[in-house]
Amino acid sequence: MSEVKISAETRTEFGKGAARRIRRDSKVPGVLYGHGSDPLHLTLPGHDLLLALRTPNVLISLDIDGKSNELAIPKAVQRDPLKGFLEHVDLLLVKRGEKVTVEIPVHAEGELAAGGNLLEHVLNALPVEAEATHIPEGLTVSVEGLEAGASILAKDITLPSGVTLAVDEDAVVLQVLAAQAEEAPAEGEAQAEEAAEA
Repeated sequence: MSEVKISAETRTEFGKGAARRIRRDSKVPGVLYGHGSDPLHLTLPGHDLLLALRTPNVLISLDIDGKSNELAIPKAVQRDPLKGFLEHVDLLLVKRGEKVTVEIPVHAEGELAAGGNLLEHVLNALPVEAEATHIPEGLTVSVEGLEAGASILAKDITLPSGVTLAVDEDAVVLQVLAAQAEEAPAEGEAQAEEAAEA
């Protein structure tokens, strides 16, 4: 897992007006919390943070005011619903060697059995517990040849060393559904529809 270095500044101004001023400067307001310490309010560079957040569960090395270095993972990210820019980020303080619970994206690969079957992602991400500095970026699951009615459970997914499930092992992650054929309307219904349209 890659570690991304970001310089951050502590902030003393709060509220909507202060947050707007921060965003106007292409920066993002954020809060760093965890380990029983008081929440630390930060201002982060918008572009650097946006690039870092492209990696799920990215490990961020924060250089705070040039004085202290802290490791953190994103816990909650708020984006503008229309424009998509970052509005606020909550970061969770972590230590090397510490286990954290995160959600890892699940990717399916392979072709389902013939017959127009559909693959449903019941869980798009799998909750797992992993060391903060060794969080996998994603999990790949083969669905090659699966028939309608088949399911892949959490316990069926091979996890990297040191990673354990943080969800019931019998939880359904992926399932294959039979394609629904569109039924032709009965003859009486078809005539009634034509009469209604006339």
